[in-house]
Amino acid sequence: MRRTIAILFAMAILIGLAAPAHAGSDSYTYNYWGDAVPSPAPYTLLRTIDGESLGVGPLSNPQDLYVGPDGRVYIADTGNNRIVILDRNLDAVRVIAEFGNGGSADSFGQPEGVFVDHKGRIFVADTQNRRLVVLNADGTLLREIGAPETTLLRSGFRYTPIKVAVDKAERIYVVSRGSYEGIIEFDSDGRFVGFLGTNRVKFDPLDLFWKRISTKAQRDQMEQFIPLEFNNLDLDGKGFIYTTTSEEDASRPIKMLNPSGADILRAKGYFPPKGDIRAPQTGSRPGSSIFIDIAADEGGMYNALDSKRGRIFTYDKDGNLLYTFGSLGSERDQFRTPSAIDTIGNRMIVLDKDYNRISVFEPTRYGRLIREAVIALHNGESDKAAEAWEQVLQLNANFDVGYIGIGKSLLKNGDNRQAMAYFKLGNNREYYSEAFKRYRKEIVIERFGTFVTAAAAAAVLVFAVYRLSRRKIAAGSFYKEIGVLRNPFYTMIHPFNGFWEMKYEHKGRLKVALLILFGLAVVTIVKRQYSGFVVNFNNLSELNSLQELQYILLPFLLWCVANWSLTTLMDGEGTFKDIVMATGYALMPLVIVYIPQTLYSRVISGDESSFYYLLEAIAWIWFVGLLFVGTMTVHQFTAGKTLVTMLLTIIVIGILMFLGVLFFSMMQQMISFIASIYRELTFRL
Repeated sequence: MRRTIAILFAMAILIGLAAPAHAGSDSYTYNYWGDAVPSPAPYTLLRTIDGESLGVGPLSNPQDLYVGPDGRVYIADTGNNRIVILDRNLDAVRVIAEFGNGGSADSFGQPEGVFVDHKGRIFVADTQNRRLVVLNADGTLLREIGAPETTLLRSGFRYTPIKVAVDKAERIYVVSRGSYEGIIEFDSDGRFVGFLGTNRVKFDPLDLFWKRISTKAQRDQMEQFIPLEFNNLDLDGKGFIYTTTSEEDASRPIKMLNPSGADILRAKGYFPPKGDIRAPQTGSRPGSSIFIDIAADEGGMYNALDSKRGRIFTYDKDGNLLYTFGSLGSERDQFRTPSAIDTIGNRMIVLDKDYNRISVFEPTRYGRLIREAVIALHNGESDKAAEAWEQVLQLNANFDVGYIGIGKSLLKNGDNRQAMAYFKLGNNREYYSEAFKRYRKEIVIERFGTFVTAAAAAAVLVFAVYRLSRRKIAAGSFYKEIGVLRNPFYTMIHPFNGFWEMKYEHKGRLKVALLILFGLAVVTIVKRQYSGFVVNFNNLSELNSLQELQYILLPFLLWCVANWSLTTLMDGEGTFKDIVMATGYALMPLVIVYIPQTLYSRVISGDESSFYYLLEAIAWIWFVGLLFVGTMTVHQFTAGKTLVTMLLTIIVIGILMFLGVLFFSMMQQMISFIASIYRELTFRL
């Protein structure tokens, strides 16, 4: 038995050592509500490569790598002042440490960037030598490009190139450290053209205020408002420039610049492409993601490398987050200080400047299926994309982008109703709205006669009810039959007469006001639960009808108590009962409007939602107007005094809420104190 256990234990250890390390065992995506949803690992570590395994000696603080058009990998080995070249199999083929320059030997000065164009020319950002070095594939010098010569440069400008890229038109783009004017552009001959894509200035409004009121001498000593510089760039197959910026809490740390420098990055996902959405504000690495590099990928995808937490975020062309993996640590599949990222086919390589190694990742089945689906949809192969997305959802049913992908395929094939279902599962209202418009058109065409007949019957019914009501009113029996229930409807149209009758002719009833309040609670819950998908942004899985009552009953009670407390001191004639009735009657427009508004929301698309929000605005303006007239009437205030009273009532509500929170906080502390004393006594005894 002991021998068997020992053998099994040894086998388990061997299996654990042989099993591939899965990068991002904590892989996740974000759902529509901003919650991190766990997902299968999209990539697994294939191997790690260092200088010793390549036979070129240890790497030292490598800052950049680039995969050329020929599949070779070029590494800027910054600390060793050299460029290391690997072939497709990631074996070393050449090391460029020196090159001839004017008959003498020349070398690099801590190069931090490398790029290879479609002609095989190697562009090196020779950082400490403050120049660009252009080499042939064999390492011979073609030319060097120094600092830009122009009068447009500010005084004190220092040319320190750290990253470089060249497009198919042979325009050269350089990121220079400290160059907040933007990316430096040279033409094919190395002549300065201008700056491209300057970031916007970010400043504190309070600092701006002090600058406005300060003297010139004081302003000269203050910190200047300048844009943040770019820290990296990459080109996609169409010549667009992806850039990253090391800015904390940036709204758009990733940009996609067209040739004129305009940011055209699409952000149609739930959140803009900026890494972690709900980043921790405590711990060893608080704050937002900080991107250090970006790599364009197939099918419009791009991979952004977060240096703060060692994570890789992959987005599609619309800005949807496809997957996240990677972390910092000492494990084999983790990073210490990642500095660069690129792709070789469907594999991903990440350079770590502290571990002085390259980590090579290959996609798992989950990651491979996502790539297949995105690329197929990008190429117009909707059926192939749908098939891949279905397999993705079998592995991860919580992947919203998968539902959206299937919905796009169904929409393209004309299955609008089914596409609506998938877009709803993916919480995509834009595409849902498009599918709904097409489906609605189909239904109207098929059932046009039915709709016309139903509309005519409804019109006849409304007319008959109206005529019958007019006769009863003429006979004097309608008011007698309806009684006090008529007053809220009458008050909506004739507020001055209605509130006067409510108070001074005793036609108002407290039960009716409370019934209106209850009706508002019911229609509000129905509205939040059953409004059309295109205008309903509530998380229905977390919607609690009882909790929703607090947003109706509590404000109503606070208003009545605060108004009564205030008007008692301001010689108001209204009693607490009058205030409750006036406030309840003023809520009537909300009850009346919410019902047709909810029904209307279920037959509209996103482009037609303006009237829905117009109804909402009308209902609230009507309510505030009635509340103003009701307050003025029951207290017999002037219009000005009524306005002041309502504003003061809002302030008193804030005070009451503060006192309530303070009271409950004190009670909680007292209970906690008593409980701790009880535990101490119990322990002592």
